[in-house]
Amino acid sequence: MHWLPLSLICALSLASADAATKAWLQGFSARELAVVRFGLTGLLMTPLLAGLPSLTALPVQFWWTLAVLVPLEVLAILLYMAAIRDHPLSLTLPYLAFTPVFVIGIAWVLLGERVSARGAVGVLLVVAGAWLLNGDQARALDWRTWGRPLRAILYERGSRMMLAVALIYALTATLGKGAMRYLGPERFGPFYFGALGLAVILVFAVPRPRLLLKLASRPLPVLAVAALSGMMAYTHFLAIQQVEVAYMIAVKRTSLLFGILYGVLWFKERGLLRRLPAGGLMVAGVVLILI
Repeated sequence: MHWLPLSLICALSLASADAATKAWLQGFSARELAVVRFGLTGLLMTPLLAGLPSLTALPVQFWWTLAVLVPLEVLAILLYMAAIRDHPLSLTLPYLAFTPVFVIGIAWVLLGERVSARGAVGVLLVVAGAWLLNGDQARALDWRTWGRPLRAILYERGSRMMLAVALIYALTATLGKGAMRYLGPERFGPFYFGALGLAVILVFAVPRPRLLLKLASRPLPVLAVAALSGMMAYTHFLAIQQVEVAYMIAVKRTSLLFGILYGVLWFKERGLLRRLPAGGLMVAGVVLILI
């Protein structure tokens, strides 16, 4: 299958997993959700590790990078799960679009990468989308209120949590780009996701056997969410093998728009006509930054 439909399936699977988590796994803690979204999904990806080269040949720099990446990813998934579980999807998921905004500064410091004029325009579009997302707090005829939408991010806990996730993902994406030099993207992806799943199970599930019992008490919702996450991960790696990472990730970020639609249609969240254009601006900014 061509990379474009694979990337769209990946985006829809990600948004569906988020919506299903919010709808069917209410009452689960962030740790329990992390086991579902990382641990069980990591088990589903183990077949992709077939043919993995000898790990003893990897340099020590790879393992040090992995040792930094895994705890950061675990922290990010805890914040991510808590944000989508307890707060409106339409006020949390769009702030993932800030990831490439943070990447601009982090990649410049760590990798010496600089943004183009097109990337700068993308940053402005992301900021404009964030403003429009909270635009109901500003009055067009009162210029003193025009800054309120951006300041409102400081008072919406779910938005702050997702901004923290975006910052962590920006750091892990930059570090992961360096780690791929040692294993290659085709092998690094499944190996990295499997390592994350193993770490989540060891940290959260093994010391708390009751956690596994709670997951087993609701097998169908848990398996459905894990399957959607597995589909997201599987299509992600299939698509990324066929095209440059920037193109695939740009299409994958349409999950933000799918998430807004889920919030309105499934959870009856209000403000579609205002929030959908805001999400579109943010995604457009992401596309400009990534290409």
